[in-house]
Amino acid sequence: MSKESTNSYDVDIRDMRVKYKNRNETFTEEDLVSKEPIGQFKAWFEEACKTPEIFEPNAVLLGTATKDGLPSVRPVLLRGYSVEGFKFYTNYGSRKSKELEENPNAGMTFYWGPLHRVIRIEGTVEKTSAEDSDEYFNSRPFKNQIGSMISNQSTTIANREILLAKEKELLDQYTEENIKRPDWWGGYIIKPKSVEFWQGQSNRLHDRILFRRPMPGESIDNIFVHTGENGWVYERLSP
Repeated sequence: MSKESTNSYDVDIRDMRVKYKNRNETFTEEDLVSKEPIGQFKAWFEEACKTPEIFEPNAVLLGTATKDGLPSVRPVLLRGYSVEGFKFYTNYGSRKSKELEENPNAGMTFYWGPLHRVIRIEGTVEKTSAEDSDEYFNSRPFKNQIGSMISNQSTTIANREILLAKEKELLDQYTEENIKRPDWWGGYIIKPKSVEFWQGQSNRLHDRILFRRPMPGESIDNIFVHTGENGWVYERLSP
């Protein structure tokens, strides 16, 4: 490659900046609506759902890693949350599922740009029950159910026509009345060990409040680390 063509990819974007919140729009400990992370998540999530500029508030980036620590990240859709954790559904033969089998630790990141907010979740992952997976699969539109059955996710295929031919085959084979969830497709739940709430500030003194489980024998001073609810503690992190 010539020097000229190489330099054409040397793009300087250091001056790209977006204005975030102002000084009077901070997120402090007094602004917490709950002293445990699920209640706080619910408040922020519901606000995101009411913000027209946020097209898919339940879209979240899921990070997994191999047993050797090689990471990969992809978007999935959150399909439920509770005090138990955060649910999503996928093909059990996919890359993400294979990585979760050998390393059941994962992270989720919600980015809601119009609100200048991020939520980061880290925890361990388990499959949901067959009953839970059946219930969600049966709630999906028929075409979406078919779509779940077509793809051997993350494997290489020759062209798109292969998928369309498989779709036609399955549409001829199944109806809304006789379709059933395949056993290689179902749910996961991330059981959080930590949940961080980030709100951007224009002066880059961003607000970060982290909920986590206390370490064994940890002394809670309620100055740096505060006692929360339901076995959680929370603390402010430097931006």
